[in-house]
Amino acid sequence: MLNNIKGKTIILGITGGIAAYKAADLTSKLTQRGAEVHVIMTASAKQFITDLTLQSLSKQRVYSDTFQERDPSSISHIDLADAADLVLIAPATANIIAKMAHGLADDMLSTTLLAATAPIMVAPAMNVHMYQHPAVISNMNTLAGRGVQFIEPGEGLLACGYVGKGRLEEPATIVSCVDAFFALQNSAASGPLAGKKVIVTAGGTVERIDPVRYISNDSSGKMGFALARAARAMGAEVTLIAARTDEKPPQDPDIKVVRVESAQEMYEAVAGRWKACDILIKAAAVADYRPKQSAPSKIKKSGETMTLELVKTTDILESLGKMKDKQFLIGFAAETGNAEAFAKDKLVRKNLDLIVANDVAAEGAGFGTDTNIVSIYGAEGLVLDLPLVSKDEVARRLLGLAAERIAGAAL
Repeated sequence: MLNNIKGKTIILGITGGIAAYKAADLTSKLTQRGAEVHVIMTASAKQFITDLTLQSLSKQRVYSDTFQERDPSSISHIDLADAADLVLIAPATANIIAKMAHGLADDMLSTTLLAATAPIMVAPAMNVHMYQHPAVISNMNTLAGRGVQFIEPGEGLLACGYVGKGRLEEPATIVSCVDAFFALQNSAASGPLAGKKVIVTAGGTVERIDPVRYISNDSSGKMGFALARAARAMGAEVTLIAARTDEKPPQDPDIKVVRVESAQEMYEAVAGRWKACDILIKAAAVADYRPKQSAPSKIKKSGETMTLELVKTTDILESLGKMKDKQFLIGFAAETGNAEAFAKDKLVRKNLDLIVANDVAAEGAGFGTDTNIVSIYGAEGLVLDLPLVSKDEVARRLLGLAAERIAGAAL
């Protein structure tokens, strides 16, 4: 079996719970797989397991005190953070999760976490009621939104006597998750889109009426975010141009995020990067019209009616289709009926390579959902029909098609 852990530098953070005893086995297994494991223990963790045990298993110095600097030429928590390929917290208590969510840094582990730029993986372990507490759930959601990965705890008899979810996942399973993480990184480096520059647009544009009112749409940005993640996983250099969205963009340092507001700003952001890109996917819902004039201050209420004059915005896809040279251009057609006819017309009229049609009125599809129902068309007609699947799956299948067609065109 391919070992993706060998040669990696892993910071293993151990916090104070009874599950800390499993950290010895985890340290041993990661070290046996060839990782350089640097253990950081909290003061509470040292009540359950000794640093001598972990030092013997990792063959590395164990850290616990921010101020116990042994080398005057370096700062330990900065050096560790800079060297890490992955930061793994196992077990992770509710306390360390809260510290991470709120940016607290009052010990060696939390300080190192703030300095780390490497990916972070967290394996929670706590009482079942603690794990289900709204504050803990909120903190985990906050961290997940920043790109922190979680290894869900198992279910069973807990040390407190309760039976339920909260038991630290077994060390062998955690090692498998770490291996899979590095395998995904390796596949990105040699993936089907390695070396390609991909631009993804996401969200709904905002067209200002005045400083407090605007015209927009229901686009959440979820489809565009899924496309950015999938493109990166396939090895692409990804730029995500996002307008208004319901949630934060992927917190992946390898995905460049450019924030815009209006249709004009999105057009300028895309056009300025168009010549250098290989694939552009316009998943954003761009306003077709904007107010002819945007008032500099709030418009006061007067009269029974109000007339708002609108003018057309620049059609980004049509403009790019006319300028297209080597680029592979993908559009979306969000419709509320007759999606096939509208999509095929748009494909030809705007000189697209592929178009994704979906009926946003269908249950489970369209704006704000985590799922979608789509039909993908090319010049030859229907290429792929996808029933109700996750937006991540739609993204993977769509980019797989794009990669195959680009590779075929290069032969």
